[in-house]
Amino acid sequence: MYSVARRQQQAHSDGIWGLSWRRSESLGQEFIITGSVDSLVKAWIWDEKNSSLERYWQLEGHLLGVVSVTLDSSGNVSASSGLDGYIKVWDMDTGKIIKDIDGGPVDVWTLAFSPDAKYLATGSHNGKINLYNVEEGKKQSSLDTRGKFIMSIAYSPDGKLIASGAIDGIINVFDLESGHLLHTLEGHAMPVRSLCFSPDSMLLVTASDDRHMKIYDVQHGNLAATLSGHSSWVLSIAFSPDNCHFVTGSSDKTVKVWDASARDCCHTFKEHTDQVWQVCYNETGTRFASVSDDKSLLIYNCPP
Repeated sequence: MYSVARRQQQAHSDGIWGLSWRRSESLGQEFIITGSVDSLVKAWIWDEKNSSLERYWQLEGHLLGVVSVTLDSSGNVSASSGLDGYIKVWDMDTGKIIKDIDGGPVDVWTLAFSPDAKYLATGSHNGKINLYNVEEGKKQSSLDTRGKFIMSIAYSPDGKLIASGAIDGIINVFDLESGHLLHTLEGHAMPVRSLCFSPDSMLLVTASDDRHMKIYDVQHGNLAATLSGHSSWVLSIAFSPDNCHFVTGSSDKTVKVWDASARDCCHTFKEHTDQVWQVCYNETGTRFASVSDDKSLLIYNCPP
């Protein structure tokens, strides 16, 4: 049965927009990172045995609200992007800034680490995907969608592809090795707030203000399914490591769990009192989390 494992009220002093969950290889701890309109990034340690949550770091440095946070594959390094136009890379062992990257005004929105943790990708207002070398802290290259403001971005787990979702509903998928645009997907008519690949990199799921989620066959760029069920904008989507489920968060204040093969909703949580900006799974798929404008962080149990 799906259930709520932990509810952290007032996790921040304002709405929470960013969320990421990884196990730190060096510390051997489960890190949950949150980023808020209050301009803070907080690192929490999740104790699996006791289902407890403890604040570990409060990371200060952004001058304006934090839009996006992400942890690299090792769980030892995190990155955050803010409305101040800066990308900050943090050492999770020390809580210190490793790199401070000026991305320019409105040019850093959703962040994503490459699977090998060497690059950070972010979308820009002019339709370009900017790739930053993490070690150097500099922009290495750009992929031009020739489109509008990019609101969402995701690497495929196999590291071969990157996908972006734009404010006009257009989704672009690039081959990273060649830099070639593979697919332009026009299934949504409104902003694509979130997208992610399945763990096997075969499917791409997308979430939009049009209240729909779409599932695409990555190889051929074909639309495999359109799902509906939210009564307002779908703000976030995340695939389970089991490759069989995904979870969505919406401005209708609900969190929904979906069966990817049956393509229907298998559970709805109505725990938040404001829009749900971000959802994510842990690495084993036994739990997932959500954050909201209601300032809370929730952890959920998945059935065995």
